[in-house]
Amino acid sequence: MAQFAVIGLGSFGATVATELVELKHDVLGIDSNKKYVENISDVLTHAVIADATDEHVLNELNIQNCDAVVVAIGEDIEASILCVLHLKNMGIEKIWVKAKSKSHHMILSHLGIDKIIHPEEDMGVRVAQSLSYPMVSRYMSLEDDRYIVKIEVKDNLHGTRFQTICEYNPEVNVILHKRGKDLLYQVDPNLILQRGDIIVVEGHLEQLRKLSNRFK
Repeated sequence: MAQFAVIGLGSFGATVATELVELKHDVLGIDSNKKYVENISDVLTHAVIADATDEHVLNELNIQNCDAVVVAIGEDIEASILCVLHLKNMGIEKIWVKAKSKSHHMILSHLGIDKIIHPEEDMGVRVAQSLSYPMVSRYMSLEDDRYIVKIEVKDNLHGTRFQTICEYNPEVNVILHKRGKDLLYQVDPNLILQRGDIIVVEGHLEQLRKLSNRFK
């Protein structure tokens, strides 16, 4: 179990905080808006009405003891930057920050923030990917234009031999095959696919695009 702090309990911050609690972590939620804090106080380990732009307040909350801090302050870019400066001055190394704009992102980068989040853009990309490749239910971006994708077998591939799907994409690595509760990490090329099977693969984006065309 880890300890996290989420500063800013609007829609994005509250979602992050709630999910962390679901994952069995201790979560300190901070917001200057009384309504936001009251809405989530029953869910979080601790929820505090406080001004996160005040370094003394952050010290009193012992936020430096957290494993990581998420700054999810919404519209007030100045407050976000000031909060991040205090966290950096307190020696906190793992800071994730929600960026509102490109200029906000640029300032955060200069402050040495490695993990900058753009929730709206990220969701837009996910929606576009889902519309373009409906057979891909999940994907995760890696470095160097590589992705891990989770593909569900639809009616059109029911009864197809697995090798016929992948033989033209040798650069795509099959990570696992799932059927019901059964997981296979080494997939037999002669496996006959069934409707509802899940296949997780990894590879370069261009190769994955070619593969996805065979799953349509």
